[in-house]
Amino acid sequence: MFFDAKEYTTAARVLVGLVEEAPDQTGPRLLLARAYYHSAQLLRAEAELRVIVERDPVEHYARLMLGRTLERQGRHGEAGPHLRIASALAGDFPQE
Repeated sequence: MFFDAKEYTTAARVLVGLVEEAPDQTGPRLLLARAYYHSAQLLRAEAELRVIVERDPVEHYARLMLGRTLERQGRHGEAGPHLRIASALAGDFPQE
């Protein structure tokens, strides 16, 4: 509901509590990272995404978001590997 209304800061406030209650669940943490990303809290988004990727290195969407978050911070060199891994995990290979 908060995402539909583009109230990302409010969504983040709600999701922080949920992540604290269930820190091992990927879904709420991924939503929290998205809320941080969309509200330009990029360092917080990066921190949440790194937790997910550390726990589950093949979590495609977390890799993609981490790459985009790093790009948005101007850290293109760091973003590249995450974006390539996300692409490979999604099966997006260049056509010859």
